[in-house]
Amino acid sequence: MDVYNSENIVEYDSEDKVYTQLVQGDAPDDSGLLEELSAGMSFLTDFWREKYLLEYIREGGSKIKFVTGRKGSGKSHLLKLTAHIARQENYVTAEFSAREIWLHDFREIYLENLRQSDLMEVLRRCSFKIVENCGFDYQEIPKEMTFMDYLSRDGLADAITRREIRLQLKSMFLDNPLIDNNFALACSLLTGGILGHPLLEEQNKELLLGWLEGDRSVKIASLRSLGLSPVRITKLNARHMLRSLAQVIHMAGYAGLLVTIDDMELLISRSSLENVHYTKLKREDTYESIRQLIDDIDSLKNIMFLFGFDKELLDNDNAGIKSYQALWMRIQNEILSQKFNRFTDIVDMDRMAEQEYTAEVIVQMSEKLAKAAARGGISATLVDREKAEEIRKQSKVGAIAIPGLVNAFTLGGGTNV
Repeated sequence: MDVYNSENIVEYDSEDKVYTQLVQGDAPDDSGLLEELSAGMSFLTDFWREKYLLEYIREGGSKIKFVTGRKGSGKSHLLKLTAHIARQENYVTAEFSAREIWLHDFREIYLENLRQSDLMEVLRRCSFKIVENCGFDYQEIPKEMTFMDYLSRDGLADAITRREIRLQLKSMFLDNPLIDNNFALACSLLTGGILGHPLLEEQNKELLLGWLEGDRSVKIASLRSLGLSPVRITKLNARHMLRSLAQVIHMAGYAGLLVTIDDMELLISRSSLENVHYTKLKREDTYESIRQLIDDIDSLKNIMFLFGFDKELLDNDNAGIKSYQALWMRIQNEILSQKFNRFTDIVDMDRMAEQEYTAEVIVQMSEKLAKAAARGGISATLVDREKAEEIRKQSKVGAIAIPGLVNAFTLGGGTNV
């Protein structure tokens, strides 16, 4: 049994969160380490990059994928790695868990996407396009100056230019039929504030952002003076608001929006250790919300959803997805082949492991994990080919999948799970 050892290793505090995640078998939050540890998963992620991120979603498509598997199958790793790849391909990403956000109310999902998208940065990029459409180079404008200040300095802030800015704002936001009219007007006013025309007072900026962010203290009547005729953001209109957000993100020059939602098995969890508990009503509201999202997916553009959950959410006939027939009928696979289908909407990590996680890949998993652990001063035991074959056999009958078994053996002192 080989114990990993390497000279000239830079040691880190073993209590660092990254290394704690390694020992616990959790997918690390650090994107570089996440990519470094990936073994055998490129079979799927390279395909998703090529077919979805670089083509279908970028060109205006939308997609929902469900990622499932047993404990330790790499579901969270796949979600985090896909988000990392998406950012490399110029996507805005929103990553959250059922432990953090209530899923039964789509309003909460929209608001979390808005929070993680950095709307003001998105609108700043939209302002760059308007500057270019007006015949100027936004890179020549000093950071401390608005576009209007820049024009005024050179004596170019005439009525014709001002009118052109307003027309550009209207064309970009208000003339787009995929954007909610009030969302479009709010973004137009906020972008105008960035450009310096039309002028937007700080108080009104906070008012608009408060409404977009679902702040219940914002008085709807106070927004009417800005030309809006808004209503409160609720679960009934939140999908339309999310579609609007995705459109604005794409108009800003991003390829699209990728949303990952993990730990959905909490919907059926009865553990007293969990802070979030779903009642039967909330669970069914969640299923209905996802069902509606599936039905509306063709009306969304440049957006991809990944939902991750343990197999139990599929296998539990009384409370799992199959218990809500309206949802199950929409996501079940009609055709199952012997070979793993990379286009499938329900990604079974266990089935992929049977096909792709050979003994060589398992050895590689262990080597990568040991190398990363050593940097944190964590000892590791390498999996050899004989042990790799044993892990493959054990994974077929046990409750823990191959990556989880590799982690337990490599960082658990070479002991069996």
